[in-house]
Amino acid sequence: MALILSIETSTAVCSVALHEQGKLLSLAELREPGAHAEMLMGLVEEVMGKAGKLFLDVDAFAVSEGPGSYTGLRIGVSTAKGLAFALNKPLIGINTLLAMAAGCPLEKGAQVVAVLDARRMEVYTQTFGEQLEQKTPIEALILEEGVFGSTLEQGKVFFIGDAVEKVKRVVNHPNAVFLSETDYPLSAKAMGGLAFEKFQHQAFEDLAYFVPNYLKEFKALQSTKNPLIKP
Repeated sequence: MALILSIETSTAVCSVALHEQGKLLSLAELREPGAHAEMLMGLVEEVMGKAGKLFLDVDAFAVSEGPGSYTGLRIGVSTAKGLAFALNKPLIGINTLLAMAAGCPLEKGAQVVAVLDARRMEVYTQTFGEQLEQKTPIEALILEEGVFGSTLEQGKVFFIGDAVEKVKRVVNHPNAVFLSETDYPLSAKAMGGLAFEKFQHQAFEDLAYFVPNYLKEFKALQSTKNPLIKP
């Protein structure tokens, strides 16, 4: 049996979930920007209490590794590393954008574009196939005319994440389906299956060297307004 505690703090949502064999046992989360440091351990204890489990029962700790909020990621990773070290348990890092895509209602032949708010008109993004296979690397992009054009020409595309409203301002395509963050928020409950798969393959992080993926550099897509900008 694999009992895994997952921590998600890369956005304004602070979320903790406990899964057994990839199945959700308990969940605790709140949306209160700036409260991660104060509330996270309380949510961890709440999740363990709801499930009637002890920390010694946990087989591994999973944490959202980014990209995302610098402060949120630092708090989440520090907490997960501290728990893993104190209890001598393995640590599992989960791509934040993959966790977003895992919460999407996948359809045959469709693709999922996870979009995480960065700043101004910039987003962190990655595209996945119907089996959550990676179609593109993690990127930091500026939202402008033509963005995601090649992906949209291939068929239906679901956009998910807290930057969906920003994407809607610049993307107008019949293949685009925008999922509301209210209906599909980023949550630690989407990390369970991903973490269990990594646990089975013993794909663990090195506690001494593991750091979040802040992804600070931005890439500007080629713009029809300025032909001098190259992709």
